[in-house]
Amino acid sequence: MTTEISFKEVIEAIAECAFKTSPYPILLSFENHVDSPKQQAKMAEYCKQIFGDGLLTEPLERNPLEPGVPLPSPMELKYKILVKNKKKSHKSADGSGKKKLAEQASNACSDSSSVFEPSSPGAGEADIESEEDDDDDDDDCKKSSMDEGTAGNEASATEEMSNLVNYIQPVKFESFETSKKRNKSYEMSSFVETKGLEQLTKSPVEFVEYNKMQLSRIYPKGTRVDSSNYMPQVFWNAGCQMVALNFQTIDFPMQLNMGMYEYNGKCGYRLKPEFMRRPDKHFDPFTETTVDGIVANTLSVKIISGQFLSDKKVGTYVEVDMFGLPVDTRRKAFKTKTSQGNAVNPVWEEEPIVFKKVVLPSLACLRISAYEEGGKFIGHRILPVSAIRPGFHYICLRNEKNVPLTLPAIFVYIEVKDYVPDTFADVIEALSNPIKYVNLMEQRSRQLAALTLEDEEEIKKEAEAGDAPSENNSEPRPTPAENGLNHASTLTPKPASQAVHSQPPPGSVKAPAKTAPAEDLILSVLTEVESQTTEK
Repeated sequence: MTTEISFKEVIEAIAECAFKTSPYPILLSFENHVDSPKQQAKMAEYCKQIFGDGLLTEPLERNPLEPGVPLPSPMELKYKILVKNKKKSHKSADGSGKKKLAEQASNACSDSSSVFEPSSPGAGEADIESEEDDDDDDDDCKKSSMDEGTAGNEASATEEMSNLVNYIQPVKFESFETSKKRNKSYEMSSFVETKGLEQLTKSPVEFVEYNKMQLSRIYPKGTRVDSSNYMPQVFWNAGCQMVALNFQTIDFPMQLNMGMYEYNGKCGYRLKPEFMRRPDKHFDPFTETTVDGIVANTLSVKIISGQFLSDKKVGTYVEVDMFGLPVDTRRKAFKTKTSQGNAVNPVWEEEPIVFKKVVLPSLACLRISAYEEGGKFIGHRILPVSAIRPGFHYICLRNEKNVPLTLPAIFVYIEVKDYVPDTFADVIEALSNPIKYVNLMEQRSRQLAALTLEDEEEIKKEAEAGDAPSENNSEPRPTPAENGLNHASTLTPKPASQAVHSQPPPGSVKAPAKTAPAEDLILSVLTEVESQTTEK
């Protein structure tokens, strides 16, 4: 609730500040409780005079108000203001009389809000719009009426106000099947948060499909008398475009909203992921598996230290949270130890927190927040996961209103990788760092060689020990290693051709002065021998 303020002053303030920070279109949702037709005509006149050419009163040529025609993009509606207000029914003047006769002819039917398939777009539009006017009259649940607040008590729109409405025509939501049959992108429905959660729980895939073609608006329930907020992430996951919050309350849902829209310059718009826009793709916001065409991420965050977190001598600690799809959301996933009375430059030597599998990074946000040891909030920062870059970072903290703090900062090291199942981790590691992989293979080969070479040496020694006696028996040669004696006189003479190959001339071998051990047999054979001619 707010204090009284004139409608003209509100319109003037909007016109003055409309496109200061963003050129993209502004959507004004009027909750109109003005019963006087003259007053509504005056309101329409103020809008035309003050907004001027910025007020979009006619649809674009490329996007007429016809079934099957999509809405224009924000780029095509730059510097334009669109009005959402109840639209007057375009029935004939005697429509009310015919309605009474029809009611008398069908006394058995007590439900005057039945929906029939229209024979023409115009007739269907009139039926749906009349149901919107009687929105709250059909409610038979007091709790539902309390949740919806005062939105259903709006006055009927006059001709002047109806002429301001084009691309945002409010209709009462019946079902996703009905909306799909009508296929009118310029019709939008509003859901109180409780109704939105109900539809999301029952038909999550259909809700996402609905938001591909039409706009949906979610607003807080009327029982939030303290102007608190619901978690907008729930409806972002379903592709809802207008997730309305109580901006006067800077609670955590509002902080999450500000962090989400800060990523692209606070222009007020965020492009939905491609699979939530393409008609040939289907998405379940409650999925726990990898989305088709989307590579999941693995995020690792190591909190290293803090700088100037507080000017008081108190302990401090840091918490890390993740928000996104239900499978990605982890509240208070990590908390550092409390520093002992050091808030100027605390250091935390702890293991990093690893988010092993972030299924949908484009809808996920990372929150890093700092607190005093008593739980008092110091500052935080909300970062879209798709915007995080790996490496060392100084993260400057913000206060509750998302205003940058002068000194407080957190020094972190972040790793962002594509998610790889454990079964393929070794393969991906080898492809990403082939030099490291080759070095690892060489190291393993050396380790294996240390075992296999010992066996080979033993086999070689055994073979050499077995071959040495047979050579001495079959072909005796002078072996000075044996007892240091010269055996040239005991050798049998050989032919000249045979002497060339064996080369055992007596007296030419340099015998060692002392007796050599048995293991020097090979060395004695390989001693130098002087070359001799055939005659010798």
